[in-house]
Amino acid sequence: MNWHMWLAQIRGVVRLEMKKTFFSRRGFWVYFLALAPVLLFAGRAVDLMSNRGYLHEVANAHPVSTAALEAIHTGMSRQEVEASLGEPYSRRIVDTPRRAQMWSSYTDGTSTYTFYFNNDELRGISTRDRGNFQEDSLIYATFFQFFYLRLLIFFGCVGIFVNLFRGEMINKSLHFYLLAPVRREVLVGGKFVAGVIASVVIFCSSTALQLWMFQIPFGSAATFQNLHAASYLGVTALACLGYGSVFLAAGLLAVNPLIPAAAVMLWEAANLFLPAALKKISIIFYLQSLCPVIAPPEKDINPILSLLINSAEAPPAILSILGLLIVTALLLAWSAIRARKLEINYSSD
Repeated sequence: MNWHMWLAQIRGVVRLEMKKTFFSRRGFWVYFLALAPVLLFAGRAVDLMSNRGYLHEVANAHPVSTAALEAIHTGMSRQEVEASLGEPYSRRIVDTPRRAQMWSSYTDGTSTYTFYFNNDELRGISTRDRGNFQEDSLIYATFFQFFYLRLLIFFGCVGIFVNLFRGEMINKSLHFYLLAPVRREVLVGGKFVAGVIASVVIFCSSTALQLWMFQIPFGSAATFQNLHAASYLGVTALACLGYGSVFLAAGLLAVNPLIPAAAVMLWEAANLFLPAALKKISIIFYLQSLCPVIAPPEKDINPILSLLINSAEAPPAILSILGLLIVTALLLAWSAIRARKLEINYSSD
């Protein structure tokens, strides 16, 4: 057995690939994909903290208890409301020939209550709770599952793994590997390991920074369990592994790998509407089942589309992980077989 030699060759291929994978000019946009949500949550953290500081200042200047705010109901007059709560910290008046409209805002230091008056009669109450940790956790879960996994990590893996072979063909440098005394299976394994390392480092770092930025505004009140954070990081790593194997195979299969990438994207996007049996033939189904918080479909979705949504029982975590690893292994085996028959013709590629 030549396992020791093959492992040494894989390590050699990984060392050669790391610099090209991390600093490829064709892959710099991957860093933007990973950085964009970090900037988004950083801006959100700054906004929440500044707004919270402002509300505390207002609450100290115009102290109003939550119980008093909750006791207000529609039908009361403006005079009754102000007798109970005092002067609002913000007031907006719109006078028209037929009616006088006014919006008065109060806060208890955490939530903002806005009362709508029509001709001095209270007609509507809206409450805006800035920074509810439990509700925002569901918002993050929705962002992670429907945007980060399906789009950012998906396209990031396209940029990293497709270029492992297709990028070498475009640069006309793949023949150096093929002329070396290295088995094609070893070459595939080494390139895949390098791609996995790069994608996991980039996107898991992004996930960790997102979670940190997400929790900053809540301070000690944020009890985002370490298990939840570890789950999000684990799902991110598994997404890089699963999608990476798909796009490594796509780079070996097609002259234009964007075509199979588009087909996979459509299939993953349609997973929500597929029958239960077909849902299981996708990567996103198993990734979502491993998330610590399952994001529900958009509540404001078109009623016709909501009728098309099919639910499927999520498999146990161990089966989801095992299924993803099996799919990855099968795609790697196919890629190795495909690499054995790989011939270079730069004029056609």
